[in-house]
Amino acid sequence: MADDVKRTPEEGGRIIEEPIGEALAKRYLAYALSTITSRALPDVRDGLKPVHRRVLYAMSRLRLGPDAAFRKSAKVVGDVMGDYHPHGDQSIYDALVRLAQDFNSRYPLIDGQGNFGNIDGDNPAAMRYTESRMTHAAEALLEGIEEDAVDFRPSYDGSKEEPVVLPAAFPNLLANGSSGIAVGMATNIPPHNVAELIDGCLHLIENAKATTDDLLKIIPGPDFPTGGIVVEPPESIREAYETGRGGFRVRARWQTEDLGRGMWRIVVTEIPHLVQKSKLVEQLADAIENKKAPLLGDVRDESAEEMRLVLEPKARTVEPEILMESLFKLTALETRISLNMNVLDAEGAPRVMGLKEVLKAFLDHRRDVLQRRTKHRLEKIAARLDILKGLLIVYLNLDEVIRIIRNEDEPKEKLIARFKLNDVQAEAILNTRLRQLRKLEEMEIRREDAALRGEQKDLQGLLEDTRKQWRRIAGELKETRKLFGPGTHWGKRRTELGEAAAVSADIDVEAFVAREPVTVILSEKGWVRALKGHGDLSNLQFKEGDHAQHIVRCETTDKLILFSSDGRAFTLDAHKLPGGRGHGEPIRLSIEMADIDEAVALFAYAEGGKRLVAGHEGYGFVVAESEMLGTKRAGKQVLNGRAMQAAKVEGDQVAVIGERKKLLIFPLADLPEMNRGKGVKLQSYHDRGLADVKVFSKEEGLTWEDSAGRIRAVPEWKEYRGKRGGAGKVAPKGFSRSGRFSDIIG
Repeated sequence: MADDVKRTPEEGGRIIEEPIGEALAKRYLAYALSTITSRALPDVRDGLKPVHRRVLYAMSRLRLGPDAAFRKSAKVVGDVMGDYHPHGDQSIYDALVRLAQDFNSRYPLIDGQGNFGNIDGDNPAAMRYTESRMTHAAEALLEGIEEDAVDFRPSYDGSKEEPVVLPAAFPNLLANGSSGIAVGMATNIPPHNVAELIDGCLHLIENAKATTDDLLKIIPGPDFPTGGIVVEPPESIREAYETGRGGFRVRARWQTEDLGRGMWRIVVTEIPHLVQKSKLVEQLADAIENKKAPLLGDVRDESAEEMRLVLEPKARTVEPEILMESLFKLTALETRISLNMNVLDAEGAPRVMGLKEVLKAFLDHRRDVLQRRTKHRLEKIAARLDILKGLLIVYLNLDEVIRIIRNEDEPKEKLIARFKLNDVQAEAILNTRLRQLRKLEEMEIRREDAALRGEQKDLQGLLEDTRKQWRRIAGELKETRKLFGPGTHWGKRRTELGEAAAVSADIDVEAFVAREPVTVILSEKGWVRALKGHGDLSNLQFKEGDHAQHIVRCETTDKLILFSSDGRAFTLDAHKLPGGRGHGEPIRLSIEMADIDEAVALFAYAEGGKRLVAGHEGYGFVVAESEMLGTKRAGKQVLNGRAMQAAKVEGDQVAVIGERKKLLIFPLADLPEMNRGKGVKLQSYHDRGLADVKVFSKEEGLTWEDSAGRIRAVPEWKEYRGKRGGAGKVAPKGFSRSGRFSDIIG
């Protein structure tokens, strides 16, 4: 690094020369650390990010407890931004709103009045229209904060002090969960049931060697505010909680309503956590419109205060379980919620913790809070005992004390000298009002002194005995549990742990698709549609400059294979293709085909069928159609190189024609059958490349099809036979002008 170039302030101040790479690295590291520790990751002790902690602390300073009157949210946001959080009012209000939403937070920390949004995804009202105050859960998180329970640090401008962490009377990290994205790391923790978490903590206090398996008997899994059913296998749940990384499959809760005469419908009463109801309804409607859900006939949202999504089957012969299993695969009625317990530990370092580690960190924090509050109380007791000692002197010498106060110019010094008091005692005596002198009775003073000394002895014993500390913590947790027990509004478990229906792996949706003839049309510019029937296509309409490229007559139960110019095969379900209204929709909405690629072949899959795939350079091979089938949108790579054709294998001879119109015929037996690759050389070219390839039988002879659909024979086709890989001979006169074996769209 170069030496610093020092200049006077008049010359531009202090300038440091350093490589730009090092400068960027330092600054990016500082940004990353700030994001990780000050914004994205929660603290394992209280489960809060700085913005949430500042909101709750500011509300406690405003005395906005559960029993206080509501105050404008704008007032809260203003105080938070002005004193503690300088990152903009909208980010603060967003955090406040989330803490008040009962469909996002399992135990809301803020009681909101007004429009705070809803499960449909509607935005909350502006902060000037809403009011808020803390809930009992938030009050429990702040309990003891005025008793030196936690450390404080200066606010961003040094004018105020804010808590580093809240005392947290319950494990809020797991209770309400958290999510965030930092630089190079992220966190995602689902909510859990507080009563179960406290029971797990009590078990850990009694048995520090308890395992994850022991804890899972008490805390079986997440408990989402919107309910639902977790269908993740137990072994996966155990691994997730053991390592701190994993996920949970969550399904909607549903029931069947009998409508009589064999008719029925499904009513969804709970949806997975974080799924917006309006978007779910839209997704279901799109699945019906685009024929992706052939078993579903209609969807209606009849929700009021309670969730009620009505799903109508397309036919009453469908089993409800099969319908729902098909929808679980297609829509957000089933989602996967990840678990990534990446949190800041007590030292502020980010790391991933398992379930036991998180609960242990919370308990260690509670012990630290207990010790600090105990020491704080002991200091208060010591100060009060000191004052009581001075007050007893006043009682025993009341007349002399009054005389000194009335007659002396410096009564404080006289009192200290006369009765051997300290400064605090003398100040307390001087601050005593005349009306209180009548209350100074020796018995009262000695009674209070004895009570305080007894409490002092107990607290000193508490600090010296670890077992007493854990018993006290256990007692506090049991008291907190009463707020969230199963008998309370918030305490009952909402999310059920179950198993996926046994039919999920054996569903054959195609069996419920009505078998009807359709004509699939794919245009040159990639627009696809499926017309009912196999009728006349003379009146087909296309976008300007577009025309038909492939036409396939098939049935709704068929699967189609699209072979693209990059050698990939894509599988399409005929019944899922858009209808014949308009121009259809772009094929690239259904498959991940690049813009520079095009469909070189489109055909209906035939069981046992085979295709001869060939590339522009003249290489190819035979592949079974079953090997071209796939389930991924990205397709399945079959041919390496630029593909030109996927000709149906029917016969024993192969005819290959190049772009120079040289024709070569050789036995099909000369070609290998492969699943994937480049293949072998079909024909040699001096320049240009392959135009078309066809498989035919020598009994029927080689034919080609003109643009009118008429079949033309190639005379003396045997003269063009040769060895595979040869150059071939010029095609006979009268052969197709396009240089292909078919001028008709296929």
